[in-house]
Amino acid sequence: MRGVEYFVSDDHAGLRAARRAVFGGAKWQRCQFHLAQNAIHHAPSQRVRKRIGAELRTVWNAASLAKAETALVDLVTAYRETAPKLAEWLEENVPEGLTVFSLPEHHHRRRLRTSNLIERAIQQELKRRTIKVRVFPNEEALKRLVSAVLVEIDERWAVDTKAYIKWECLDA
Repeated sequence: MRGVEYFVSDDHAGLRAARRAVFGGAKWQRCQFHLAQNAIHHAPSQRVRKRIGAELRTVWNAASLAKAETALVDLVTAYRETAPKLAEWLEENVPEGLTVFSLPEHHHRRRLRTSNLIERAIQQELKRRTIKVRVFPNEEALKRLVSAVLVEIDERWAVDTKAYIKWECLDA
C-alpha cells in the first residue's frame, strides 16, 4: 500500500501500532459505530445504554468540527454527575471519532466515519466463500482462496463506475 492518507478502524491495539509504525502520517478515524458500542459498555444503567447511541449521533451529525466538539462537551457535562466513568470515557475516546471533520465536505463524510463498508463488503464475502468450503486441507489452501477473493473484490472496485467514494472534488 502506498499513498495512504486516511484510516478508519476500531481501537484494536495491533491495528493502532501497525498504523503508527507504517503509516504514521495518515489521519486516523476511529469507527463511530464501534465507539457507540464501546460507550454502551461504560453506561451505568439500561436507561443510559438505550439513549447513549442517539446522543452520540448528535455529536457525529454536527455541521462542523466546532459544533461537534461543543455537542461533546455538553454530553460529557450531562453525565459528569450521574455517570462519571462514562463521562470520562466519552471525553477521552470520542474525539478520536471526529477526524472525519478534517476532510473536505465533498469526501462523503458519512461514508468515511465507520469501518462498516469493509466489514460488509469484504469480511462478509470472505465468510460466505470460506463457509462453503468448510474444511481446508491446510493453511495454504485457505490463504489461496482468501487471496483470490480479495483480488476479485479489488478488481471489481477498480472498474466500478459507481464508486463508493470519489476523492476528487466534484466542484473543481
